[in-house]
Amino acid sequence: MKLEGRVALVTGVSPNIGGGIVEELWAEGAHIAAVDADAANANDCANYISRNGGQSLAIVCDVTDETQVSQAVDQTIKHFGQIDILVNNAAFFNQKGILEMSYAEWQSQTGVILDGAFLFTKYTAASMIDAGRRGSIINIISTAGHQGQPGNVAYSTAKMGLMNFTNSVAMELASYGIRVNSLTPTATDPGESIERGKRWGRDVSANAELGRIFAEFANHIPLQKLPRPSDYGKAAVFLASDDAEMITGTDLRVDAGAVSKYWAWDPAK
Repeated sequence: MKLEGRVALVTGVSPNIGGGIVEELWAEGAHIAAVDADAANANDCANYISRNGGQSLAIVCDVTDETQVSQAVDQTIKHFGQIDILVNNAAFFNQKGILEMSYAEWQSQTGVILDGAFLFTKYTAASMIDAGRRGSIINIISTAGHQGQPGNVAYSTAKMGLMNFTNSVAMELASYGIRVNSLTPTATDPGESIERGKRWGRDVSANAELGRIFAEFANHIPLQKLPRPSDYGKAAVFLASDDAEMITGTDLRVDAGAVSKYWAWDPAK
């Protein structure tokens, strides 16, 4: 297994993208610290892994609170002895444009995405350096961070900022052997997330219509198929593994061609 014995701290671990990344890291041998502001997400994710023979730790944490972040990193190290992989995935949706979004909403959304990544990277990288460990940090972007999505100003702006944060920190930490990359998902097939929610013991009856809604997205991307969370997870495994030992400061897009598509071309036609 590519990540045997390594410890991965992942923020934002709902059954959707974060859960998919966690399960693929775990499948390749990683021990998991599942971090989320929502206790149900952290506990359900960690408990599922533990019930199935893995090693996991649930941590409830506001990623914008420096004290809580520092404690989460310390708790992970106390429990597992180390951190080798950090995945900054914490985010939330609040699709509003510049004219309707309040400043408080702007601060809240950009704070979770950017401040959370800053704080967890700062404290995790320091722990890696102190321990002399060569680690991997992966920041989760979005196709909305590559393009100007109307009516989604804070999310799009923060995700684009996270890409350049990746580049800057990759250069700073390279001399310590810590690689920093980003991974870009896009609109995601909900089927796997719904199935994962069931396995985690969630009531997913309210998600019955998601497949029909997201099918419309698939019609307009080049591969005519939406990625699944496990597709992102496999990409994260690659970036975290020794297979990517010469890759840093790079964005890996797992978007079915969405960003590369010429604007006037509609694959549905």
